Amino acid sequence: MQPTKVLHIAWQGLARNKLRSLLTMLGVIIGVAAVIIMIAISAGTEATIRDQITSLGSNLIYVRSGLMRMMVGREGGSQSGGLTFDDATAIRENIDGIKGYVVEMSSSETVKFEDSSIDGVTIQGTTPDFPSVRDMTLASGRFFTEVELDSKRRVAVLGATLAEELFGEADPIGAVITAGDTKLTVIGVFAQRGLVGSTDFDSTLYTPITVVFQKFTFSMLARMMGDSVNTIYVELEEGADMDDVILQMTLLLAKRHEVELDSLDFTITTQEDVITTQESTTETFRQLLAWVAAVSLVVGGIGIMNIMLVSVTERTREIGIRQAVGASPSDIRWQFLSEALMLSLVGGLLGVAVGVGGSSLFESVGGMRTEVVPQSILLAFSSAAAVGIFFGFYPANKAALLDPIEALRHE
Repeated sequence: MQPTKVLHIAWQGLARNKLRSLLTMLGVIIGVAAVIIMIAISAGTEATIRDQITSLGSNLIYVRSGLMRMMVGREGGSQSGGLTFDDATAIRENIDGIKGYVVEMSSSETVKFEDSSIDGVTIQGTTPDFPSVRDMTLASGRFFTEVELDSKRRVAVLGATLAEELFGEADPIGAVITAGDTKLTVIGVFAQRGLVGSTDFDSTLYTPITVVFQKFTFSMLARMMGDSVNTIYVELEEGADMDDVILQMTLLLAKRHEVELDSLDFTITTQEDVITTQESTTETFRQLLAWVAAVSLVVGGIGIMNIMLVSVTERTREIGIRQAVGASPSDIRWQFLSEALMLSLVGGLLGVAVGVGGSSLFESVGGMRTEVVPQSILLAFSSAAAVGIFFGFYPANKAALLDPIEALRHE
């Protein structure tokens, strides 16, 4: 029998029970859409993390403090391990290829100006290279200098949102604000940056880190740690050899901390290392989501097999008549296999439409970034076809093997 004739008969068989066919396709639609949406969510999450890491600045090296260790010297116990502000200064002064460095220490205070008062403002102590390393742009005024850092000058640069909440439309440059019990002179305002990850750059107050060490670290732990810091961000000059710079930094800090190279109390990673680690994590997450979605696709395939078995039972007499007028077992097999394949392919096409639309809906309504991956559409659709063939073969083969005489006797 010609393939077109087989497909026509298969289509007529499905059209007799439109509602049942639609409900059967629903499992495939959900499965295909789930695969596309899950992978789109994972890809969007991965892209968001990559953008957040990149937004911290370009060509960066991260130096992170290790565990605090106690070392005993001749004169008693002395604390070793961990990074200090002096380590950052030493890196800047002794290593070639360094464009800038940033050290940060945060506190939270109530900030006031005249009748305006804002609780829980993040006071970010940092260094003069902060705008360059973190890719921040000043809307007005200037950032503080090395001289102001060294002299612990009580100056402040405001995030755009914080400046608007405190001053409205007025110019804040030169105004004196109060953070906790400390008065700070506003010397600049950053342009709008927005929320990056969990960091709200626009609602933060920036001041020399030496001022934070002196005025905003009140806890016993902070006093014990002195000028200790968790992370030093180092920006390289264009064309600098990153591996050579990392080697210089490792040797310098190991010497300063008096530790062996095989027992360092700090770690050095690059921006690419961080991105690679995050991508590895999100790739595992993506595969997990894809497998979860694939389960729903398999469930849809089981639904196809179930409904095709019911169809074979209901149409046993029809099968006998077709065999009596000359249809071969192969014709019967192809007819029912075509029906199963049609259910999966039509369901797959509808599932692709639902998946792409659902991904956009997640982004617009749920506020979750999604990126539809073209390969996921091909994967989901081809999987739907494979499911139709796999789960449709048994009912089709069962129909082909029916005895014509027994089939004609069936009521």
